[in-house]
Amino acid sequence: MRMAKKRDTWGSRLGVIMAVAGSAVGLGNFLRFPAKAASNGGGAFMIPYFVSLFLLGIPLIWIEWTLGRYGGGFEHGTAPGIFHSIWQKNRFIKYFGTIGIFGPLVIFIYYAYIESWTLAYSFFALMGKYTNIHEQAVMRSFLSGFQGLEHNQFFSGLGWAYLFFVVTFVLNIGVIYYGIKAGIERLCKIAMPLLFIFGLMLVLRVITLGTPDITRPTWSVINGFGFLWNPDFSALKSAKVWLEASGQIFFTLSVGIGVILTYASYLSKGDDVVLSGLTAASCNELAEIILGGSIIIPAAFVFFGPQDIQSIARSGVFNLGFVTMPLILNKLPLAQILGFIWFFLLFLAGLTSSVSLAQPAVAFLEDEFDIDRRKAVLIFGVVSFFLCQGAIFGLGKGIVDELDFWGGTFFLVIFATIETILFAWVFGIQQAWDEIHRGAQMRVPKVYKFIIKYITPLFLFFILGMWFVQEWLPIILMRNVSSDLRIYILSTRIGLLVIFLVLVVLVKIAWRRKRMKLDNLR
Repeated sequence: MRMAKKRDTWGSRLGVIMAVAGSAVGLGNFLRFPAKAASNGGGAFMIPYFVSLFLLGIPLIWIEWTLGRYGGGFEHGTAPGIFHSIWQKNRFIKYFGTIGIFGPLVIFIYYAYIESWTLAYSFFALMGKYTNIHEQAVMRSFLSGFQGLEHNQFFSGLGWAYLFFVVTFVLNIGVIYYGIKAGIERLCKIAMPLLFIFGLMLVLRVITLGTPDITRPTWSVINGFGFLWNPDFSALKSAKVWLEASGQIFFTLSVGIGVILTYASYLSKGDDVVLSGLTAASCNELAEIILGGSIIIPAAFVFFGPQDIQSIARSGVFNLGFVTMPLILNKLPLAQILGFIWFFLLFLAGLTSSVSLAQPAVAFLEDEFDIDRRKAVLIFGVVSFFLCQGAIFGLGKGIVDELDFWGGTFFLVIFATIETILFAWVFGIQQAWDEIHRGAQMRVPKVYKFIIKYITPLFLFFILGMWFVQEWLPIILMRNVSSDLRIYILSTRIGLLVIFLVLVVLVKIAWRRKRMKLDNLR
């Protein structure tokens, strides 16, 4: 009789906290958050942001850490198995858990490519390849040329972009290959402190900018912070602002994806999930609010002024990170070093997130099919490399935006709603409350018992309801998509449906295998 395979474990409590924080701290902390805050009422945006944090983010953090640890006790590291361990009488619930593998895989498909841009720009900064550019149109042209969207004096094709994608992809696969303790934990213990050091260096540089142009005394760092944080309370009347704020919480904390479930499944039964979850969330918020909110927008205000800052804030994360920020740094002494620090910070943030996105699919193959890690990583690497090609060669066709919407937005809310209902209503809030506090060194405030059971699911239903009322029909009918791009969007949707159905079939096969094994043992 074959011995049961021993599951990997975390080496230390610090390691798992750094890994979960690394999963959460990503490109969105430094690019998406300041853009959303500045373009949605400034300081007023933080009101729905913190409401969402306390009513959605923190409850979901505790739910996912607890569910993951509980499912890990049954040797399940992904949502299908974890959901099944919660509701064994329901033979369909495991298929809903497929979203917890599907979502991370879809995000990984395009995230790894975007992450590779930050590594490329780190290299370009040191080589001085763009440090002489001082105009927005020229810097946009540099980015478009690199992305293969146009041929210009900087690039004649996708060669550089593809090279750095391959390097980045291999780095991701290499980290995953070495496992939880020797791979992901080791990476995050190095990358996260370095990321915070680089972030603090940039914040200090921004704060010391002062008012470089004495002829424009209002173009100052203080006024830059004022633009970002002074509240426009009229924005609170907009449902869009509330939806944007709650969406940012999902995105920034990596909740509703399935990653935390997988990471927490490698915990032991007595490991504290209350304090560990709260610590990981706090690390993320520190990176987002203190670092992310203190770099791009205040610096851009100093050099571009109150007129252009509005359009800059709404220009999108790509323009903010790869056009606006390089132009700012090019105006400063040691531009090449500062450029490297900025883009390598983004690369570290991206890498710690992307390896977490890969882990659910690898864990699924390991846990449910008894495949050793080497083969599981090889299978994931081959399949995901093939799937990434659509994002690389279809960047200008709207494919990345489509992948981001379904994998990184819509299904996050769906998945979070399912796991909250399972946790609070199927598992039962009293049993859930006891499970949260197993091995805990601090007590969760009792009000969260009510919040997790009633407020969090109602909040999630509200978000879904608003989406169906305001957006579902135009999105489904592709009303905002130009006619020449509709074939690409439709092809992407068909591809996503095929991926999801394949995962559903794999879940079915895995459980059939388990039943056959049990029958043989009898």
